[in-house]
Amino acid sequence: MKHLQHIGGVLNSSNSLPILDNFLFEIEKGEMTVSASDLETTMNTKIAIKSEESGNIAVPAKMLMDMLKKLPETPLSFSIDDKTFAIEISAGEGKYRLTGFDGNEFPKVPSIAKPSTIKINSHVIANAINKTIFAAGNDDLRPTMSGVFCQLSEQNILFVATDAHKLVRYTRSDYKAPKTAASFILPKKPLNLIKGILAAEDTEVTMVYNNTNASFSFNGINLICRLIDGKYPNYEAVIPKTNPNKLTIDRVALLNSIGRVALFANKSTNQVRLKITGSELSISAEDYDYNNAANDRLTCSYVGEDMEIGFNSKFLLEMLSNLESDNVIIEMSAPNRAGILLPAENENKEEDILMLVMPVMLNS
Repeated sequence: MKHLQHIGGVLNSSNSLPILDNFLFEIEKGEMTVSASDLETTMNTKIAIKSEESGNIAVPAKMLMDMLKKLPETPLSFSIDDKTFAIEISAGEGKYRLTGFDGNEFPKVPSIAKPSTIKINSHVIANAINKTIFAAGNDDLRPTMSGVFCQLSEQNILFVATDAHKLVRYTRSDYKAPKTAASFILPKKPLNLIKGILAAEDTEVTMVYNNTNASFSFNGINLICRLIDGKYPNYEAVIPKTNPNKLTIDRVALLNSIGRVALFANKSTNQVRLKITGSELSISAEDYDYNNAANDRLTCSYVGEDMEIGFNSKFLLEMLSNLESDNVIIEMSAPNRAGILLPAENENKEEDILMLVMPVMLNS
């Protein structure tokens, strides 16, 4: 059940091909490989079993998962009729029958031709996905921005996600491109599938990729996905290079304060106003439609000119929640230019993280 739960996230609630509502069970030499696919992403896992025979069968996924949830911990015995694809499952005193399908109809896993390979620690990949994926877009008209951009160079590996309102760039200097530099866009769904599994593992992940597909393999689990086709936008151009105004503040205090004030903000804009004068930060929001308003003050360390700037509170809360440092630095240049969030202290010298958020126009 644990294995099936790992790969079950691949399954869509509605599929163009009915065979994709099934898990593919393949038995060879006493080892079983179970696969799930939605054509774009295929995930499989290996399970040790006892069987003298070889063969395959497509098993209805939802029915099997629902049944396993209601069974006590007990050995299962599957017997399969090769001609009718009927499956009988024996569990203790219980016998359960369901109809499977011809395993040969299941789509074949794509092979990666002329691949490149890099090995990365599971915590590093999980961290890179967690720190960036929330900033990726959901716009079907801009598919390239709906994934996470991955760039492997001679200096580092870099992950970027943006939806044009917010951007995150995550860099690791302790990993480098194996031979030649490469860049590609990974879709959101497979990354969400593996980040949860990887966070609980401490292992080496083998990442294999070419121009069209990428795969992640670790601890008997393998995920292969089709890459997003297209050119990623020039994200470097949006990151302002000179930001003379620098605010340093306690991350949790700021997160809690924005969280409180945001409750009173306009529900369509989520706008909060940051007003910085000397070492005082005033955070306010108002919703004229309902006559709601809130104002909070925090002490901060600030270098620069007094300024007032508006941000979408949802974006700030997401970013502050995805940083781990005690203090954060917010760099700004002008009320109509992007603000940059950075961790004030970084325990890992190999890791570099930059978050950018576009301002919203303030009502005078």
